[in-house]
Amino acid sequence: MMGLFSQAGSHIKRARGLSVDDRAPEDTEPDDTSILDENEGSVILSLISQLRVGMDLSKVTFPTFVLEPRSMLERITDFMSHPDLIFGAENCDDPDERFTRILQYYLAGWHIKPKGVKKPYNPVLGEFFRCRYDYPNGTQGFFVAEQVSHHPPISAFFYISPANRVCIVGELRPKSKFLGNSVSTTMEGENRITLMGVPDDGEYVVTMPNMYARGILFGKMVLELGDTCVVKNEKHRLFCDLEFKTKGFFSGTYNAIAGRVRRGNSDTGEVSGRWSHVMEFKSIKSGSKRVLFDAAKDGQNIAPKYVPDIEQQELYESRRLWKDLTQAIEERNMERATEAKSAVEDAQRELRRKREESGEKFVPRYFERRDGRWEPKLKIPRDDSSEAIDAVQTWIWPPTTEWR
Repeated sequence: MMGLFSQAGSHIKRARGLSVDDRAPEDTEPDDTSILDENEGSVILSLISQLRVGMDLSKVTFPTFVLEPRSMLERITDFMSHPDLIFGAENCDDPDERFTRILQYYLAGWHIKPKGVKKPYNPVLGEFFRCRYDYPNGTQGFFVAEQVSHHPPISAFFYISPANRVCIVGELRPKSKFLGNSVSTTMEGENRITLMGVPDDGEYVVTMPNMYARGILFGKMVLELGDTCVVKNEKHRLFCDLEFKTKGFFSGTYNAIAGRVRRGNSDTGEVSGRWSHVMEFKSIKSGSKRVLFDAAKDGQNIAPKYVPDIEQQELYESRRLWKDLTQAIEERNMERATEAKSAVEDAQRELRRKREESGEKFVPRYFERRDGRWEPKLKIPRDDSSEAIDAVQTWIWPPTTEWR
């Protein structure tokens, strides 16, 4: 593959301003890289020949062998995989400790990813994914995500565990660009977390780092997280500026993070480590350290999702909508996968054409835009009663839903 992409790079003019940091990082881990066979490499070369540096990739169709067999709407659930890190945070008297628990929750979502360089399906307008969580302590969690806009692409999502007094509302607005030897995806949007047991805290707001697929033209194809994101709680003036470090060509550590936690203008702690391994928090005042998350030790304790049977799902529910594509990818039948993907996209284009002709406006099922933010069409229960749980579950699913 090295020779194939080196040859490709030799006849594609490198854009001015691109640095050595745009090359594929060295010494990466096997699970973070992709090796293409000859046919796959030919498809990539054909795709690259159509690209220009700085091009918006929202309308570019990627080959099916780079797809992760699930929708972006389902991938968002990765951040609901370790609820034990946030449950019970409301019982912490110290605001700094509650903030640290939120930071733990956020950092624990990154270790879950497919092997190699893969991207989830781009959701179509009106597509939705919903699931339920049954926790060991007898409580439940509920999640729904919906594609509320196609141009620009916007995914809105909502999670709640009434018994554990946690609610998360957010949206993602990804924007991808071709950079020469890499593709960048800017992850605009935010998670807004509420500890319902301490309403005076207000919201804990979390933004996302950007993603980079390196080595498109030459070198190994590698997925990296990069740039800076923020975790903040304005009520208590608590902030964490967290940098996801991309590995330099000559030095650096792969998957490294570094951050500083502060209250107002005073630093209170430091965050360091690797999001794929161990991350630590060090108190500036005491010098003591604590592990925020150990992917090898704690990463296996992922909360399982319960999803209705395919036959019980609606036509625009993610797993049913992409069923044929997912099956073809799992069978490594790329020809059939391409046909299945095209069938969904062609049907979406036809539906969009009919809407334009009739003047019909798309109305999301679960979310609505209020005060510039996408919010669930649900009066969020503020208690943990069985009535509140029933209200959430009935809003997301019809009563006849069968689970697996």
